[in-house]
Amino acid sequence: MPAPVSTTAPAFPASQFSGRSVVSAGRVDVGIAREQHRRRRLWVLAVVLAIPTAYLFWRLADGRPFNVFAVPKVDWVVITPILFFVALIGFAVVYYAVSGRSPHVVYRPEQIDVRLADVVGIDAVREEVIRSLNLFLAHKTYAAETGGRPRRGLLFEGPPGTGKTYTAKAVAAEAGVPFLFATATSFQSSFYGATARKIRAFFKQLRAVAQREGGAIGFIDEFDAIAGRRGGMEFTALPQELNGCQGMTVFPATYASATRLPALQRNDFGTSDMTGPVVNELLVQMQSFDQPTGLQKLIGTLADKINLFLPPHRQLPKPRITPANIMLIASTNRADGLDPALLRPGRFDRKLAFELPDRASRRALVDHFLLRKSHNAELDAGEQRDILAGLTQGYSPAMIEGLFDEALVNAVARGDRAMNWLDVEQARLTEEIGLGQPVGYTPHEKRLIATHEAGHATLAWLVAPERRLEVLSIIKRKDALGMLAHGDKADVFTRSRSEMLALIQIAMAGQCAESVFFGDISTGPAGDLLYATNVAAQMVGAAGMTGSLVSYAAIQSSAFNDNNLVGRVLADSRGRDAVEALLQEQKAVAKRLIEEHRHLVEALRDALLDRHELVGPEITDILEAAAIGPVTIDLRDAADTLPR
Repeated sequence: MPAPVSTTAPAFPASQFSGRSVVSAGRVDVGIAREQHRRRRLWVLAVVLAIPTAYLFWRLADGRPFNVFAVPKVDWVVITPILFFVALIGFAVVYYAVSGRSPHVVYRPEQIDVRLADVVGIDAVREEVIRSLNLFLAHKTYAAETGGRPRRGLLFEGPPGTGKTYTAKAVAAEAGVPFLFATATSFQSSFYGATARKIRAFFKQLRAVAQREGGAIGFIDEFDAIAGRRGGMEFTALPQELNGCQGMTVFPATYASATRLPALQRNDFGTSDMTGPVVNELLVQMQSFDQPTGLQKLIGTLADKINLFLPPHRQLPKPRITPANIMLIASTNRADGLDPALLRPGRFDRKLAFELPDRASRRALVDHFLLRKSHNAELDAGEQRDILAGLTQGYSPAMIEGLFDEALVNAVARGDRAMNWLDVEQARLTEEIGLGQPVGYTPHEKRLIATHEAGHATLAWLVAPERRLEVLSIIKRKDALGMLAHGDKADVFTRSRSEMLALIQIAMAGQCAESVFFGDISTGPAGDLLYATNVAAQMVGAAGMTGSLVSYAAIQSSAFNDNNLVGRVLADSRGRDAVEALLQEQKAVAKRLIEEHRHLVEALRDALLDRHELVGPEITDILEAAAIGPVTIDLRDAADTLPR
């Protein structure tokens, strides 16, 4: 006989609230509440079934059983018009109810095949999620023993594919409670007020499920679609600015919009702001977790009616309202666009940033995904996996998994069921630089493009040894007739002035190679100049690398204001002159280096004309061989040393 389940919460040590492991839901408040509700439902069911059963037995004992086959006679001439109007009214009622129905989908824990052990590469975020989950599971014990308030809302913010939805599903599976999934766009409706009614219905379902199951987790994907900043919220006081090293991206694109001065408000005929009512409804509902249930409302109403006839010392107490145990998780790629009122404690208590994984995290992701996917033994080598982790810099977890899926497609295409290193490399190149497209270049164009790209690669090898040369090609891919793909050998979060200058020189090298070898330039360097201008504008207008310490990102309202930093710099005559001078100076450096090392450019050019595409070590091998040069022996000196 199984041991009875305890209906009282045990002492819960504070160490269990850490983010190391998830507590057992059946032994803490959620499991205890679920067992209590299950027993109560069994008693209610027993009573409901006992009453009609006893009545039927009494009728049988009295000799008056029911005749279930007796059908009453109906006059259809009279009943048909009544049924028509009833159906018409019913259709209107159903349509109204459906238009305001919550759009969520309920997943039970056993339907979700993801666990927190599968969340790899974001250890810090996972620990914080586990800590919040433990507080959710033991909410009563935590509140009683510490006086703290469990977290009601978690906001997952980060680029696409970084594991926000994946982690939310894992949380629901580990919690052992129903998971109500909805997308923000599914709440939107063209009928006025329908969006707010859907939001109310969603939170009503959350409260109902939480009362039945001891807890519920709600998830709204792409939350910014219904939670955008309301008009006038620019006047809200912003948190204190923090000064620090901001890495490679000096200012986010939303810097100006987040800190701009209050703009003039306009009231245009025929327009309306639909964001305000929706956000207001969200604000109200996220404070409604402690609403009374329907039965509590009924008992409270009856108590109020009876108390009208009773003296103060005889008043009947109203039912105590127990807050529903709900955790709301929302995900977005743009947390900066959310309404500030939603982000305060008590609504979204914790904002977790899902960043792109670093090298160690990418290595863990490579190991995790390769456990599930068929691969050759060469991909089991630690060195190969380390190289792959380095090559996938900037990849999200979804992109890494997609890379292996594409590699398996390549393996199947060549008749194998397991991918090898070449399949992965081919998939990576296709993903990053596109499929190669045959183009019939003229001989002059082919030589010009090969010289241009060889100039880029030569300068990259000379001035930026910290960069990895990946692909050098004269095959058309996407919009590029030829290309040099190069990246950092290690994860880099900031750049020095010399590294920024090297990037400009590499970009200018293609045009310089054309000028040195052909005495003319083509339209090919247009993209190179665009890149070089962006780098130079960042050096001039944001990083203080050219003498001036004025930051153009501080410009908020002027004739040359622009959301793009480059636009701000180029709109100012002094900034434009500084960018032009910097570009001209680095072009002169690049041209001098091309002239001094033209034999390296020629070696790469000839290899490109012969092979059309060079990958990885093939590029550096040619440059290293050309740098050594042919070995010459002076036969006259050798003759003097010969015996006579």
